[in-house]
Formats: sequence, structure tokens, C-alpha cells
Amino acid sequence: MTETSDQIMTNAGRALKDARYNRSIGQRSESLKRGHFMKKLGRAAIATIAVLVGASVVGGILNGIGFWGVMISAGLIAGGIWAAMKFPKMKIPTPETLIQSDLKTLAGKTEIWLETQRPALPAPAANIINTIGTQLDMLSPQLQKLDEAEPAAYEVRKLMGEHLPELISGYRAIPASMRTKASDGGKSPDEQLVSGLSLIEKEISEVTRQIAKGDIDNLSIRGRYLEMKYDKTGEAQEP
Repeated sequence: MTETSDQIMTNAGRALKDARYNRSIGQRSESLKRGHFMKKLGRAAIATIAVLVGASVVGGILNGIGFWGVMISAGLIAGGIWAAMKFPKMKIPTPETLIQSDLKTLAGKTEIWLETQRPALPAPAANIINTIGTQLDMLSPQLQKLDEAEPAAYEVRKLMGEHLPELISGYRAIPASMRTKASDGGKSPDEQLVSGLSLIEKEISEVTRQIAKGDIDNLSIRGRYLEMKYDKTGEAQEP
């Protein structure tokens, strides 16, 4: 009985964690995913209409399609809906595509990428990822004020597509058994990750403020702390 109860609690905890990590961290990523879903729904509707029109035409010619005609049409509709809703899968952004993304979708794509990384991060870091999502939602409208060719646009892309991914990728490259261990009295990789993400969250907030004030010419991402690299022992290295 005890083992059954423990298993139930374990499964419930796992389900709760999965539900938590399946949630979007921001409105921009939710909007992109909703748009992708609506396109699939539209293709499913087109496939259904095409089968119904085809069945009507054949029925008019043959004076009815009969039982098997109805069954075949139903099968074609079901298959069309399944294929339309299954494919194509939504493309997950990569650091390479983030740094080249247009400013209108940059925040949403960054949120989607962060959502794929979140399950592999410790709980304190995952909580900061959620906060970064909120900051990206606030930044997104401000990015509409930037010209794609402006140096400020490059700085923002560098923050999203270089500093942020390097921090998380560097952490994930460290063996899990070493992530909680501090080296030479310094911070552990877990602690360094949390510190780095906190700095990036503040940097996004500062960028949002600068653009809102129209201080675009002076916008410069401070990368001294953000450009940290992790070696195999988990210690931060200067660039």
C-alpha cells in the first residue's frame, strides 16, 4: 500500500512538473504558437471542404455515393485532418536563427527557445526564465521602434542570440553531478547560472527603458558579465 501511495505521489509530482514546463513563459511565444495552430486548423478545414466538394461532385455524377462512398469520404476527412494537425511541426528557434530574426518576432522566438531549455535548468533558474519571459513581453513593443539596420538592433539580437544561449549552453555542458559543487570557494555552476540569468533579466529591462526613452543611440549591451564561459570544471572564465 505504501509503495502504491509513493508511486502515486511521484506520478502526480511528475505530472505537475510537466504541466508547469508546458506553459508558455510569455504572451509573445503564446501568440506565435497560437498562430501556428490556427494555420494547421485552416489547412484541416480546407482538406475537409475539398473532400466534401469532391464527394458532392462524384455523387452528382453517379446519383449518390452509397455507403462505401460515405465511409471513404469520412476516412479521407479524418486522414486529412490528422495530417494537417500533425504536420508541419513548429520550428524551434536556435541561437543562430535568433540572432538573424526580425525584430517583430524576436521576443516571441526567444521565449520559445527558452521554454525548450527550461526543463533542464534548476528550479531557481527556471523561475528567472519565467521572469525573463515577462520582460521580453515588455520589450517586444519597444523593438517596433528600432530600424532593422540600426546598431541597436544588432545589440539586442546579440543579447538574445549570443549572450543568453552561451550562458545556458555553457551550463548544460557541465556534467549534472558537478553543477551543485562550488570550486575553490567560488560559486557553483548552478549559482553562476542564476546570477547570469538575473543579470540578463535586468539588462532586458534596461534595454526596454532606454528604447522607451528614445535613447537608442546610446543603447549598448553590457557584456562584461554576460560573456562568461564555462569550462569543464564549471568555473566561469573571462572572455
